[in-house]
Amino acid sequence: MEDILRAIVLGIVQGLTEFLPISSSGHLIAVRELFDWQFADDLTFDVSLHLGTTIAILVFFWREWVQMASSAFRRLTGERGVEPAGVFDYRMLVFVAVGSVPVAIVGLAFNSWIEDEIRSPIVVGVMLIVFGLTLAFADWAGRRQRTLSDLGLRDALLIGLAQAVSLVPGASRAGVTISAGLLLGFTREAAARFSFVLSTPAIVGAGILTLGEAIRDDELSGNLDVIIAGTLVAAVVGWLIIGVLLRFLQSHSFLPFVIYRLAVGAFLIAYFAI
Repeated sequence: MEDILRAIVLGIVQGLTEFLPISSSGHLIAVRELFDWQFADDLTFDVSLHLGTTIAILVFFWREWVQMASSAFRRLTGERGVEPAGVFDYRMLVFVAVGSVPVAIVGLAFNSWIEDEIRSPIVVGVMLIVFGLTLAFADWAGRRQRTLSDLGLRDALLIGLAQAVSLVPGASRAGVTISAGLLLGFTREAAARFSFVLSTPAIVGAGILTLGEAIRDDELSGNLDVIIAGTLVAAVVGWLIIGVLLRFLQSHSFLPFVIYRLAVGAFLIAYFAI
């Protein structure tokens, strides 16, 4: 029962922070350290959290992915048909593919080092502050005039390079990619929407790799109740947060998230340094 409660708590944390620009990996590290939650079966919890956010983002953006896939299929086969309305056609699929290359390369090359060397609360605190200030500057300096229809290959690559930085705990995948989008002149909503769509391959890939590792290490047997609890909570909370954030950004700035990042970052540095 205790593990299920922990899975629910971590599922809430994951669902809230994966899509807000405040770093999910940083919060999970901080929560585990603050409450001294050192599990013998960490992989079980990681599986449930990754599966939850994978489900959340696939369910929320399923129409966009269907539109992109169907447009790409017609393009490849030469089949005539009406292209999907809006910007989610085969070109967006190309942009997502291009933008996903940097994080895939950096992840394969440095993921083990990141996991072993820099997953500490103090690093999280520093990154929360550094990239919180980055987000504040981007929100202030960005022209916020471009929409997703203005997106090009150069934009996708630059935002993809920013996504690679998010592998450092505390940086935040949403935070750095949205900051890059704002600095490139996109509106807040457009920057956030492309950030979420771009993150889909990375989140799905992480979920598949973590699940494969758990199956290989036989971590799933006897832990299905924990996995189901964490997955459902992370999925529901994550799905709700995506919609709430996109609506929020139609009329608000990122200032509340910047203030939060600075406050939490300062607390983590002070607490764990002492």
